[in-house]
Amino acid sequence: MADFVKLRVGLAQINPTVGALSDNSAKILDYYNQAVVAKCDLVAFPELSVTGYPPEDLVLKDGFVADNLTALAKIVTIIGDTVAVIGFVDRDENSGEIFNAAAVCRNGAVLGVYRKHLLPNYNVFDEQRYFKVGVDNPLFMINNVCVGVTICEDIWDANGPVAAQASLGAVLNININGSPFHGGKLSVRHEMLSARARDNKCVVAYVNQVGGQDELVFDGGSMILAGDGTLIASANQFGEALLVCDLDLPTSRSVSAPIQTRGEVDEPLSEIAQVHSALVVGTRDYVLKNGFTDVVIGLSGGVDSALVAAIAVEALGATHVHGVSMPSRYSSPGSRTDAQDLATSLGIEMQTISIEPAFTSYLEMLKPSFANRQADLTEENLQSRVRGTTLMALSNKFGWMVLTTGNKSEIAVGYFTLYGDSVGGYAVIRDLFKTKVYELCEFINTKSNREVISRTIIDKAPSAELRPDQRDDQSLPPYDILDLILGLYIEEDATAQEIIALGYDAELVKRISRLVDVNEYKRRQGPPGVRVSTKAFGKDRRLPITNRYKG
Repeated sequence: MADFVKLRVGLAQINPTVGALSDNSAKILDYYNQAVVAKCDLVAFPELSVTGYPPEDLVLKDGFVADNLTALAKIVTIIGDTVAVIGFVDRDENSGEIFNAAAVCRNGAVLGVYRKHLLPNYNVFDEQRYFKVGVDNPLFMINNVCVGVTICEDIWDANGPVAAQASLGAVLNININGSPFHGGKLSVRHEMLSARARDNKCVVAYVNQVGGQDELVFDGGSMILAGDGTLIASANQFGEALLVCDLDLPTSRSVSAPIQTRGEVDEPLSEIAQVHSALVVGTRDYVLKNGFTDVVIGLSGGVDSALVAAIAVEALGATHVHGVSMPSRYSSPGSRTDAQDLATSLGIEMQTISIEPAFTSYLEMLKPSFANRQADLTEENLQSRVRGTTLMALSNKFGWMVLTTGNKSEIAVGYFTLYGDSVGGYAVIRDLFKTKVYELCEFINTKSNREVISRTIIDKAPSAELRPDQRDDQSLPPYDILDLILGLYIEEDATAQEIIALGYDAELVKRISRLVDVNEYKRRQGPPGVRVSTKAFGKDRRLPITNRYKG
């Protein structure tokens, strides 16, 4: 077996924080030391792990780029015989151009740098705004094994750098990533990586970042695939990990196909479990990374606020979640008791603050101005705004972040009150259609083996309770129909006419598409929230507010 070498590879699936150069450096060195203890020959870290990903316009600051280079240099001085592949922002000393890069380090020195070739500029990605394209394909001899290094998007192109490096002799490709989650992404990645390994007859070691960054969640799921495309090792999703795998690799591509030692393979989560985990991780990291410890949620007794509260408890712990019931003259007795029952079920504090005194005062204050005018949406919105002001007062007084409770269906058609139920720091279920909200509630109950969210809450007709006997279906079509239309219009970018051609009612489609379009201005003023779909409101979807297209 002289033609083969055993290489122990570690993939450090870490959760960096954008801009936290010192903390990120400490985390890199911590996992590097774990890899040394595990006797790894090589350990790889995620894309831009020194800066955190995505750093966005921070990289336009020369000082930030310089500080990131200083941080890398300090890390390198501690690197020993175990090779480390570390993501950072590189800068050309002559031109000043910057690159999304990977440093390959050993024994206190940088052996070489790979600069990312393929810069994504779609969906949530804006890399062409910041970085220049790399052109070189350096290879690295590590313990007599020829190793190539690529970064994220580079591996998605069948004719990209992985193929070029394999043709130059690489038998192992280390691919470092900041690949954000959306439903179904793990299986898509797996299929792509399997094809890339199989087509190039090389082992692919894929390491991905984990954790939340604003609206993005990174799910980890690092994996190693054999030269025939077989999955031989994988890490868990949504948690930090050091994945270690022993590889028997040829010293030359002229030798027969690589032989691999099978490693640990984690059973993947179901798709609904992945979405649930993304919501929990995204909420936890947004709250904690922004310096908060506690959150406050308006509990209406409805399914949306119940789901948000349940997720918050999993993310932060029950003692850090505060519920507030804010009844008005239109609140049903059932809603009040359902809110209290939920708080009891979750083990969270709940206080009741009636909005009736403030609402009455507003009506009296505005009575002269509203003389001879019938009550309408104005009075409904006033109630929502009093509730929003109440939650923000608690936030200011106690330092709690307000979590909003609007879902994607409501946000899409503007069925929420600007400066009312939309005020807050984070919108946990902003990217969940209403039908998915129900699915998540059922999942939580099944997972917990009890009714965390009661059947009474799940089964009741949705209502904003801002006027007598109000129900959502008085203003909107049934959610199972609405969500299908919204999915096509928002996530598939279909025009109204294309949706009508599929057999949907023409007047309904025109009405819904118009509601989506005219409420863009309201969505722009809302807080960010966890992205779990292929197209969320925010970075994914950038339509003009002033827009008269009626396709």
